[in-house]
Amino acid sequence: MVAAYPDDGLAVIGVHTPEFSFEHEIDRVRPRSRSERSPIRSWSTTATTSGARSTITTGGRSISSTQKASSATNSLAKKGRGVEAPADCNHLETPETYLGYERSERFAPADGATFEPGAYRLPKRLPLNHWALAGDWTIGRENVVLERPGGSIATRFHARDAHLVLSPGKHEPIPFLVLLDGEAPGPSAGVDVDEEGNGVLRDGRLYQLVRQREAVRERAVMITFLDAGAEGYVFTFG
Repeated sequence: MVAAYPDDGLAVIGVHTPEFSFEHEIDRVRPRSRSERSPIRSWSTTATTSGARSTITTGGRSISSTQKASSATNSLAKKGRGVEAPADCNHLETPETYLGYERSERFAPADGATFEPGAYRLPKRLPLNHWALAGDWTIGRENVVLERPGGSIATRFHARDAHLVLSPGKHEPIPFLVLLDGEAPGPSAGVDVDEEGNGVLRDGRLYQLVRQREAVRERAVMITFLDAGAEGYVFTFG
């Protein structure tokens, strides 16, 4: 976005806008900042439309309708890959979805929810734009934490891309498996999984689970963690 306004004298050295507790830990921020093209980038979690002005989450970057009108901004957005790619706004019908109880919406457990560690089952069918858990989880203020291996998070969405902010907490890397409509995602795999749906949770960040290559339609995605300790924060879609 900085390159879109060179004549205005805009210069950004670095911006970090932590939303979740793990993003406040400086020892985690430093390695991520060194791996990015810019010193520090911000994570936006806005996915709303209000009047004539809209702000759309594109996997960690927000582009307002006024900014999108700039040809320079559009040129920048086209270079994005994975979670950095611009959203497919024409088919985006699912809002971002927080998992912690403080901001959670559209949770669809088969047997009710509890703030204590509990065992959850998926409903027979998830309604569109809802999410659910399977296995032993604790629902915290800002996240859900897996207590035993083999637990899953699922959601039904209508968008080209599905992302999930995840963290391994203090644990070693956690392998996971992504299924799309109950099958390996194949060519619809996101950049953080292979076509068989295999991925590894190594650090706290936004993971792209699904990038549909064919016509966008309603889909169900489920991510299953093979070890305990996985933390899920928010789904975003693009």
